[in-house]
Amino acid sequence: MEVYISVILRFNLKFAYSFMSEETKSLNFIEHIIEEDLANGMNRNELRFRFPPEPNGYLHIGHTKAIGISFGLGEKYGAPVNLRFDDTNPAKEEQEYVDAIKRDIAWLGYKWDKELYSSDYFQKLYDWAVLLIKDGKAYVDSQTSEAIAEQKGTPTQVGTNSPFRDRSVSENLDLFERMKNGEFKAGEHVLRAKIDMEDPNMLMRDPIMYRVMHAHHHRTGNAWCIYPMYDWTHGESDYIEQVSHSLCSLEFKPHRKLYDWFRDQVYEYDKEQLPLPPKQREFARLNLSYTIMSKRKLLKLVEENIVSGWDDPRMPTISGLRRRGYTPASIKKFVETVGVAKRENVIDVSLLEFCIREDLNKSAPRVMAVMNPVKLVITNYPEDKVEWLKAENNPEDASAGYREIPFSRELFIEKEDFKEEASSKFFRLTLGKEVRLKNAYIIKGEKVIKNTKGEIEEIHCTYSKDTSKKVKGTLHWVSIDHAIKVEVREYDRLFNDEAPDSHADKDFMEFINPNSLRIVEAYAEPSLKSAQPGDRFQFQRLGYFCVDEDSQDNKKVFNKTVGLRDTWAKQKPKNDHPKQQKNQQQSQRKPIDVIKQLGKKYTNLPSEKQQKVKAEIIELSKKVSYEDLEPLFGTAVKKAGTRIATMISLGELLKHGLERNDAINLFIEKAKEDKNAILAEEASRI
Repeated sequence: MEVYISVILRFNLKFAYSFMSEETKSLNFIEHIIEEDLANGMNRNELRFRFPPEPNGYLHIGHTKAIGISFGLGEKYGAPVNLRFDDTNPAKEEQEYVDAIKRDIAWLGYKWDKELYSSDYFQKLYDWAVLLIKDGKAYVDSQTSEAIAEQKGTPTQVGTNSPFRDRSVSENLDLFERMKNGEFKAGEHVLRAKIDMEDPNMLMRDPIMYRVMHAHHHRTGNAWCIYPMYDWTHGESDYIEQVSHSLCSLEFKPHRKLYDWFRDQVYEYDKEQLPLPPKQREFARLNLSYTIMSKRKLLKLVEENIVSGWDDPRMPTISGLRRRGYTPASIKKFVETVGVAKRENVIDVSLLEFCIREDLNKSAPRVMAVMNPVKLVITNYPEDKVEWLKAENNPEDASAGYREIPFSRELFIEKEDFKEEASSKFFRLTLGKEVRLKNAYIIKGEKVIKNTKGEIEEIHCTYSKDTSKKVKGTLHWVSIDHAIKVEVREYDRLFNDEAPDSHADKDFMEFINPNSLRIVEAYAEPSLKSAQPGDRFQFQRLGYFCVDEDSQDNKKVFNKTVGLRDTWAKQKPKNDHPKQQKNQQQSQRKPIDVIKQLGKKYTNLPSEKQQKVKAEIIELSKKVSYEDLEPLFGTAVKKAGTRIATMISLGELLKHGLERNDAINLFIEKAKEDKNAILAEEASRI
């Protein structure tokens, strides 16, 4: 019996350990810290987080990670999250930025517990500074900023003491009060903490706590002539608010030692009223390719009119992304996919674009618009006839319903969709061949009418009422008599360099893409007359678009959010660096072989990695044909990953004009009933 019980206990412990291990693996390192604190006795009710932006600019995509982490932890643990503005530099801060930050966070769908400001604590911080002076831990330095910087030394050379370091307590108190009262000019005096000028961490070498500034503050007006430095303000604001975990990006890791020193000093003064000392922990910030994240540099783009404002759709600001048509869900998915890491890395902007494509594919209504029109005349269609044809609003959403679109003898199609002579791989309109008009009939190119310059002015076709015929190409169109003129703003990346601010010998402004905005007059189906600012649509075969706030009743303006595919990848210059050899070798293989290789391990990948691999498969599917995919329909059941990769690729081909046949339908229907949930889900999407 004892042996039996022992075996059972070992089995249960092993099972419990296995379960706990899986649970533990799902936590990021910050959640591990919190769980450890709770296990060591911290009361769950003591958990409190904060998001502390400085109101000196608009929030950008990099901030969404910090926002998501802090507010996400609040949601996970049912803990309050403060929105605190670290407003200690009145020379750069404005109420406009405060309002924009609040608007952006609310738009993302987060709710803060308290709206607070570091300026709320100016008096408390001043009182603590006075106590530090009385305890001989702070002093007024009357040197120039240049002299102070020189005496700080270097990482390999210790600093030297200020000649004013040993001022008496009474003299320091007198000077500090007079600084506060506005008796001195900016730069005449500063208050410094007295720590250690030989500390290997240069931030500990008597850091400045206060400087004289005669500037109007957006909240306190002219009440103060001295303003606290960030390192002195930030941690003490956390302490006053009883924030349990002060989370910040990696560049503040060297500041942690100073954060703790200041915290420990004030804790001794107020530990009875404020019993919880906060702890700082750092995570890798979000860096994005082809983007800059410096608010100072973003401000320069605004001030020099490179962009129209902070909310220009080319800007990486949350306001810019919102105006361009990004959704809160897509941004949250992007942040979730990137994850929480301890090391800095650069995320390719194509992942962000992939997330918005995935989101809008599910939610955006499909409409038709022609960007570069050429006239198409259906010669055997009655001249005065108008048909209202039924069109599906969104094949990804059964509840989206249908709309009616007008069809007539004269249409606009894209110039790129016609060639007088074309190879067998051109699946659009050409003379003597048939294509399908989306939601309408099959047409056949008969002849063209040209002007004196030899340019095609009209394409003459005939139509067939037999819509059951199998043809390879499908074109979008609009009826000329019913189309509305719209302005379309096509945006490209603002910079043509992956890391525009990483060049020591060049200014980031040198890498601005001169073709980042193209404005065209397009023709759209009449259903868009009622579209309102913020509404999002898929212009079929062209991309995703959002109604801009500049729109008026008689003139709609659309911003291009993102194309249906990543076309930028084709423009990237080749990199012959040895570290890129593996990628180059992969690019030399047939795309279908790479897709199969990616599919092999697909089911064993974590969800965030699956999203990245899926994006690669979608990109590669541009370069494969139905003839490449069809042989994979018979892949063995046990090779689920390969079948998933095949299904993803097939879905892309169908989106872009591939006609269904019996083999395709059979492959999809079988997959819908497959035991592998991922495969069944991908099939259901199609």
